Amino acid sequence: MADHCHSHGCGHGHSHGGGGADGGGHGHSHGPSDASDAENIKGQEFNLYLRIDMDSLTCLNEEEDGSGRTVFRAYEDRLDRTKFVSSDVDEELLFNIPFSGTVKLKGLLIIGGEMETHPNKMRLFKNRPNMSFEDAGAAPDQEIDVHVDQEGFIEYKPIVARFNDVSHLSIHFPSNHGNSEKTEIYYIGLKGEFSEAHRHEVTITAYESRANPADHKTNALNQMNQMIS
Repeated sequence: MADHCHSHGCGHGHSHGGGGADGGGHGHSHGPSDASDAENIKGQEFNLYLRIDMDSLTCLNEEEDGSGRTVFRAYEDRLDRTKFVSSDVDEELLFNIPFSGTVKLKGLLIIGGEMETHPNKMRLFKNRPNMSFEDAGAAPDQEIDVHVDQEGFIEYKPIVARFNDVSHLSIHFPSNHGNSEKTEIYYIGLKGEFSEAHRHEVTITAYESRANPADHKTNALNQMNQMIS
């Protein structure tokens, strides 16, 4: 069993402070409050986990049942290393993610394990519920290279025109950076716009179940005619 007590030494050197020299000399200070504000904004953006039908979400090839669901959580909890999914018999993982309405998907964050277990690619499929690994052999709607990221700094941009009416998203992770048989994912963040589902079928069912007086009247006349004849 792999040791899951990973360090957080992420050496990819991304700078997100936004406080570079601007030559303007206006003397604005960018302190901890700015970092906190940025964190809050990110948290509000990456909140589509609240719109996932968690009871119906599945993760294929997860080592521990139900662990795939734990990676979809609040942005501020993204660094919680106690919640993760690890692949079982090989390096592949496949998430089937149903939403409670429709989504315009605008961004993804992926936090994986160390270099050797961190996914190196994700393949996105739109509106193909209950996909299997065999189904995932089809051409995806988009394929994206995934970099080693243990802090959630790197945002991946889907082609919005292709993912503007998503009721179900499947994410296939076919491989990892270490060519190992173990892939680990700690957090998946989803950003986008959400619309409630339209439940036309409820209206139609209620209408059809309503008694039609005209039908009863016709049946009564038919019965009378039969009796007379």
